[in-house]
Amino acid sequence: MHRFAHLKLKRAGLTLAAGAALVAGAAACGAGAIPARPPQPALEVYARLDATGVGGITQMPDGRVIIGFHPFYEPEVQVALLNADRESTTPYPSAAWQSCKNADGSWKSDFNACLDWVLGLHTDQNGVLWLLDSAKSTDKAAGRPAGLVPKLVGWNTHQNKLERVIPISPEATLTESQHNDFVVDLKHDVIVIADEAIGEGSGGAGDKAALVVVDLSTGGSRRLLQGHPSVMPLKEPIRWDVGRPTSGAVDLYVGVDGIALDTKSEWLYFAPLNAYKMYRIRMSDLLDTSLTAAQLGAKVETYADKPFNGGLAIDRDDNLYLTEVGERAVGVIPSSTRKYERLVSDPDLVWPDGVTYNSDGSMYTGAAQLSLTSALQADGVARNERPYLVYRFKPLAPGTPGF
Repeated sequence: MHRFAHLKLKRAGLTLAAGAALVAGAAACGAGAIPARPPQPALEVYARLDATGVGGITQMPDGRVIIGFHPFYEPEVQVALLNADRESTTPYPSAAWQSCKNADGSWKSDFNACLDWVLGLHTDQNGVLWLLDSAKSTDKAAGRPAGLVPKLVGWNTHQNKLERVIPISPEATLTESQHNDFVVDLKHDVIVIADEAIGEGSGGAGDKAALVVVDLSTGGSRRLLQGHPSVMPLKEPIRWDVGRPTSGAVDLYVGVDGIALDTKSEWLYFAPLNAYKMYRIRMSDLLDTSLTAAQLGAKVETYADKPFNGGLAIDRDDNLYLTEVGERAVGVIPSSTRKYERLVSDPDLVWPDGVTYNSDGSMYTGAAQLSLTSALQADGVARNERPYLVYRFKPLAPGTPGF
């Protein structure tokens, strides 16, 4: 999953472009047009929301949909339960959790009972909803309190109470960090986070991206693979709607972003947004503390070609699902071919972000509409508009609910 902490509707430092000049450099996967996969599975608009763009999506144990609203929009409600009308939402776990500031703008006293800046969210097989709070609403230079640090919040959905809060240790966090999406591995009792490193002081370069492993038994965390090619972005802008009048680009270089764990907890798949390669590593190697940084890097495998992507999910047959942030589409890398194919698309699927399997048998994604916001429009005029859509489609095989 992907978001722009340091755009925040500002244009400083960005180079926006549009039109034919982008076409020459925008071949997806770096090798021409992406083949379609005929016929396209049915793509259903599942919900139409007045709230701001949809980022992450997960579920309650009974299959009800939980939505993370994209922090780029600075939403008043960050995490919500989709109501039965599929048009409205209810703040989850409560309205009080939705901000670390009081109504008067002052900071709250207990940062372990609030959310500051959330997009990554998943519900594990025990019914614990994990929320990744990157704590990026306010830069340190702008007065972010020292006690407001990145953290994982585990909410017990069965008992409707806080399960635990795990701060991400300073050793695993940089000033430039922007902890993004994650996986929960209950077999190895860890959470693995993709830190795309486009946070404060990064200049949007993403060149300090890394994986962060959080030990659920101890609460400790380690920062791994920083500087390795598998987590580093290409110095190539994010482009959208190439060849169309709505085309554009932004000079933002996002490190490791999409991340997925196979259903056997054997292989971890991951990739930078700004990259044309998908990578993987065995969990046994990632968790082997005896390996040096160089030895660990040597364990990473190049898995397949891909387009620039945000969200990443996997099914039980190891087919990988990717959201094409620039092309209003979701694609798949079948395990049988390792060749990327576009799977579903829709003109209104503008900037799909997260993609997640639900226990109803569908994959869910949403249209964040980031490319239509004023910050990413060449003329500075916002074109994002309601409704903000949630979609679902049938994957090639079932997956793990909540991921």
